[in-house]
Amino acid sequence: MGTKVMTARQAAALIPDGAHVAIQGSGGGIGEPTTLLRALARRYQEEGAPRGLTLIHATGLGDRREIGTDLLTAPGLVKRDIAGHLGMAPKMARLIAENRIESYNFPQGVLSQMYSAVAARKPGVFTKVGLHTYIDPRLGGGKMNAITTEDLVRVVELDGEEWLFFPRFHIDVALIRGTTGDTHGNITYEEEAALLEGISIAQAARACGGRVIAQVKYLAQPGTLDPKQVRVPGILVDALVVDPQQMQTSAGFYDPALSGQVRVPLQQLPPLPLDERKVIARRAARELTPGAVINVGVGMPDGIAAVAAEEGTFDRFHITVEQGQIGGLPARGVIFGAAYNPVAMVEEDSQFNFYDGGGIDIAFLGMAQVDRHGNVNASKVGDRLMGCGGFINISQNAKKVVFCGTFTARGLVCQVGQGRLHIRQEGSVPKFVAEVEQVTFSGQYARQVGQPVLYVTERAVFRLTEGGLTLVEVAPGVDVERDILAQMAFRPLIPAEVRTMEPSLFAD
Repeated sequence: MGTKVMTARQAAALIPDGAHVAIQGSGGGIGEPTTLLRALARRYQEEGAPRGLTLIHATGLGDRREIGTDLLTAPGLVKRDIAGHLGMAPKMARLIAENRIESYNFPQGVLSQMYSAVAARKPGVFTKVGLHTYIDPRLGGGKMNAITTEDLVRVVELDGEEWLFFPRFHIDVALIRGTTGDTHGNITYEEEAALLEGISIAQAARACGGRVIAQVKYLAQPGTLDPKQVRVPGILVDALVVDPQQMQTSAGFYDPALSGQVRVPLQQLPPLPLDERKVIARRAARELTPGAVINVGVGMPDGIAAVAAEEGTFDRFHITVEQGQIGGLPARGVIFGAAYNPVAMVEEDSQFNFYDGGGIDIAFLGMAQVDRHGNVNASKVGDRLMGCGGFINISQNAKKVVFCGTFTARGLVCQVGQGRLHIRQEGSVPKFVAEVEQVTFSGQYARQVGQPVLYVTERAVFRLTEGGLTLVEVAPGVDVERDILAQMAFRPLIPAEVRTMEPSLFAD
């Protein structure tokens, strides 16, 4: 058994033209084999090969600046991108918007579970996740531009119920990452901020007769790794590339609080400033119940955990993140997907099995658009492509959903204090529209299954009822006609009595 260690350049040479390449990783460089992606980009620049790749990745790869799939945007290198999220790679998203490569955006959980299905040579993934959203082939089939025409998902009926069926993918090459590898290819993940689905991707590539290329930070002698810490066994790995400068995330070389080696005092983290975002986080946090298992989404909702830590209620519920963290405080910004002081880490596909099985009591998610039917768009607005990530798995299967976001966007200026909200300048982009551009969450489906849904903004709170959106709370200092109804493209239901949001939400 010789060594499997080689240079990144040698590893990149193993990827042929037209290959289907599955890539481990998450936003902010979490678990991302960036060294391998750079080597692939350099090879293409120097040799013009490989050409016409199909990329498959369950989460968004990149940091909105320079890593991830943005490294692979040279013309001709990529033919198709099948992704769970697009918002971390703006250059790749631009190629998609300009119809220069084919693009499918599927739910993060479906893609994560797809690796296991491919590994076991099952026909694919059967799920209700995505029904009545833009993933449903009757509403687009997850296609993100005009040049994408092949149907990769279809509606089937089993025992009188509708399901979505995603036929299994083919994988030629798997690019994965761990922390330590021995010369036989056994890999541990001790410094990683998430486990993700490295083992499933490797098994899937093997089942397809493909290659597995792994990137690690440290090299070890065979027989020196704790077998219980080996997450990917060497029998699955064809090539090992060592990069001592491997970053844990794009935010830093190594933070032991993100990988569970150290627990930091959460009280040391700076409090959120008193603004409209904090108001939304505070109001949403009022929906928390003792012992609840929750998920918080990226963006506006990630302030909920920070508010709970600040107010001393953090230990009353259980936060989970779709990348596999359980407990702890979710990291914010581009490294969302990591967590400080996690209690446990599981593989991403296992986390989504838990989610799809109804394990979340309350989900707190963002919203880019809301319409009169209660539909939410969080995936595509105009030419801005974000993708759904875990949004659809989470929103469809949580026992209760709380959507969080400002009432308008782009230019909104609010003054918060002394128990009141003053809107100094209205945002130029309305969020409450007649029809959302893309249905990421179906209000009709939520009513059909009896799911409670709340929409929390800095100035008003709405509830989804049989008749549509119903106004239930208004912020102190806000005029209903001027600040709410005049900023909506439809008129919500307004009961005889509308509560005032708690003044304490608007005070230091």
